[in-house]
Amino acid sequence: MRIGDAAAAAGTTPRALRFYEERGLLPPVARSATGQRQYGTRDVARVRIIRELLSLGLTVEDVHGCADRLDLLIEAPPQRCGAFRTGDGSGESLGVAERRLAAIDAEIARLTRLRDHLAARVVPGRATAS
Repeated sequence: MRIGDAAAAAGTTPRALRFYEERGLLPPVARSATGQRQYGTRDVARVRIIRELLSLGLTVEDVHGCADRLDLLIEAPPQRCGAFRTGDGSGESLGVAERRLAAIDAEIARLTRLRDHLAARVVPGRATAS
């Protein structure tokens, strides 16, 4: 199928498909004799996985780090995607998703501390602006 049809089937745009290919998330697809990209159902499934991972908060770099294993998510979800050294000397590895979860947890903790600090500064009984 052509790029417009593949984009529609994956719920995205042709521009996004080109971007995914440029960034190495989507391998170069076959081309027709006239040079048009030709996508198969597996390519569309891969784009859906990419979009899902991005919507879950992973970055393009995160997805690129496990791009060679994205097909595993198509066949038998949920497979681990990528590895990341914790850096604490323990030698343990975290998958890309676990690394992103840790970053989200850290951001939640930071925002909770900020909220608590602000709440402590608020004067009880202070009139609110209408």
